[in-house]
Amino acid sequence: MAIESTVVVPAYHEKLNIKPLTTRLFAALGPAESKKTELIFVDDNSNDGSVEEVEALQKQGYNVRIIVRTTERGLSSAVLRGFEEGKGEYLLCMDADLQHPPETVPEFLENLRKHPFSIGTRYAAGVGIDKDWPLYRRVISSGARILARPLTTASDPMSGFFGVQKKYLKQGGENINTQGFKIALELLAKLPLPKNEPIGEVPYSFGVRTEGESKLSSKVMIQYLDQLKELYIYNFGLGPILLFFLLIVIVGLYILSQLF
Repeated sequence: MAIESTVVVPAYHEKLNIKPLTTRLFAALGPAESKKTELIFVDDNSNDGSVEEVEALQKQGYNVRIIVRTTERGLSSAVLRGFEEGKGEYLLCMDADLQHPPETVPEFLENLRKHPFSIGTRYAAGVGIDKDWPLYRRVISSGARILARPLTTASDPMSGFFGVQKKYLKQGGENINTQGFKIALELLAKLPLPKNEPIGEVPYSFGVRTEGESKLSSKVMIQYLDQLKELYIYNFGLGPILLFFLLIVIVGLYILSQLF
């Protein structure tokens, strides 16, 4: 049976999460949908046993494979590499740390069949962020979301849980900055998505990481601000860049007020 959907998971030192993510994902899909779906891990040469973990799952019959990159690094380029090699028309990205619940994937793929671009949102009725998520992470996430909102109508543009139909990625992929930190925001701002079709949104509750370590760092935050500056210029020209810096000041003050 032909592959219709590709789920891409960028991974670095995520061996402990590979098996639970894979088994939960295909259990949620069920037998029929599993035959039409492939799972691809894109690993930046972790050398932590991730390859062997995937090989063991393959022997158990799971349609999963791993791409090991030895000369490239970075979240965005890893996602795009997986999308490029994926066989499906419907491309979905999710994190390896299980903060994006695999049980949501069937609903996500159904939504993506109806929309050129779909994104998971933590800001819908009935869902939210795990109560154990640290306050500083909540505040940083809220501040980053405020800065991104002028670039898209998506309610949660910072989400790493998103999907796109391959034909739109092919139409505008040459403009994508592979060094940007938030690849969903990059695609939303630059792909030639139909103006008359809304972005699909899939509510999900954001969990906490149980294995591995968070990749958030001061370097990552600086990369995000640099990406935002480039996207503001790309979408609005040089004038609104002053607005961008004003927003940074406002958000910075907001973060300080919440933390101290």
